[in-house]
Amino acid sequence: MKQCYVNEQLQGQPRKPPNITFINKMAADDDVESSSEELCLFYKDREEWKDVTPVPQDDGPHAVVRIAYSERFQDVYNYFRAVLKSNEMSERAFELTTEAAELNPANYTVWHYRREILKALNKDLKQELEYISEVIQDHPKNYQVWHHRRVLVEWLNTESNELEFTALILKIDAKNYHAWSHRQWVIQTFNLWENELAYVDTLLQDDLRNNSAWNQRFFVVSNNTDCDDATVEREVTYTKEIILKAPNNESSWNYLKGIVSTKETIFNYPGLDEFCQTMYDKQLKSPYLLAFMVDMCEDKLEAGVDKETTLSKATELCTLLADTIDTIRKKYWDYIKKRLVSRFSEN
Repeated sequence: MKQCYVNEQLQGQPRKPPNITFINKMAADDDVESSSEELCLFYKDREEWKDVTPVPQDDGPHAVVRIAYSERFQDVYNYFRAVLKSNEMSERAFELTTEAAELNPANYTVWHYRREILKALNKDLKQELEYISEVIQDHPKNYQVWHHRRVLVEWLNTESNELEFTALILKIDAKNYHAWSHRQWVIQTFNLWENELAYVDTLLQDDLRNNSAWNQRFFVVSNNTDCDDATVEREVTYTKEIILKAPNNESSWNYLKGIVSTKETIFNYPGLDEFCQTMYDKQLKSPYLLAFMVDMCEDKLEAGVDKETTLSKATELCTLLADTIDTIRKKYWDYIKKRLVSRFSEN
């Protein structure tokens, strides 16, 4: 017999699927005493489903690589295809989607059909939101379950506890793309900008190399402020302090360039040239520091500032990167040097 559903501990609470049919059957084992088990009764053997003709999967007459589906999987999806074909909007069809989603949570059709039934039966959307919360904790990197959650939040037209929920997922995996994407959508949709910088700061204090948190910081600053001089100055100061702690952190250098570029070219921003040169003079040969300095040199060259000296410095930095500091990208830095010489050399 196939086990129908395994309850899992989520924050100390077992998940309980709604009204799934179970039967108790004694299971014998050679090494242990007989015990009672919750085993699943296949749909083909359920009296209440006798009126439905299952629809087997049709892979055509010459399937190249036939998937070895389990007996339970075939049983559930044969009946799912049947109710989908007849467009049955019923409680039993809704319960069937629960099992189908448990077996394959990435199946778009299952979730779409479940939403159609939710609307048709006027189901409790808050209860469904609780259900999908548990599913997401089991499958946090599944696009379909996050999309289902977004639709529910749209229908409810409330942010509910979305920021708290995404924070829970991000505490487990701080770089979960789906959680960040959902969080950004919620913030924009419900205008929840107020405390987001503080939240991002806690993540960066915990891990200053969290590139997703840096991305979120830029998302907040660039979308919720005018990026005026005071804002940019605050962000530059904040980023420089972190760079001094970890100069080999690419994310902070990228953020520094991005935030300054919202106002002007990086070589023009007060104090940046001196900041980088001081680090360089201290023999801090971070590839990201040198790459940033190359970018500043290129900005200067495009602005026509001290072209001969600037080009000489840029080629020197590219050579150092190619031959010593960032040898894995030697061809790239050789190309950058060649391109700069070709564009800006007066010979």
